[in-house]
Amino acid sequence: MSDFLRPEARATLWRWREVMVAAAFVALGLRWALASYGVLSWLGWVVAAISAALGMVALQRLRFGQGGGGPGIVQIDERQLSYFGPLTGGLIDLDDLARLELVGDARPAHWRLTPVIGEALDIPVTAEGADGLFDVFATLPGLRTERMLETLSRRPDATVVIWQAEAAPVPRIH
Repeated sequence: MSDFLRPEARATLWRWREVMVAAAFVALGLRWALASYGVLSWLGWVVAAISAALGMVALQRLRFGQGGGGPGIVQIDERQLSYFGPLTGGLIDLDDLARLELVGDARPAHWRLTPVIGEALDIPVTAEGADGLFDVFATLPGLRTERMLETLSRRPDATVVIWQAEAAPVPRIH
């Protein structure tokens, strides 16, 4: 059965799997909503709405993914991000993150994560496991996801600040 599809087709289907599952549940929900009465009809509308929302998130995640095979490996454990590259690497705690930038003029383009104290961590967008950064970046307070995806898709020729932490208020002594 594994010989039925070419490897490229299998990879494409695997990449679109979340969107296809969401579309199937939207169709199921609409079927229940339009062909049934009572509780099942209401449940169909709920399933369709939730599935459509999850499908939108899946599309955003799909737009974020740049494919693997690039230099290095990204690992995410709790709120700590690790990058192990052929020439550089490092760890960063996401609670200490001060700024997120997209360096578009680098080849390949890469994310620059700057902590409050310490050196910035550069991660190529094509690094193995970099697709998981979407969920990490989505947790940043005030991050505009659509703006991030638009910037990533047009690949600027300069460094663009995607997100910056708000300055903490200075504690007063008296």
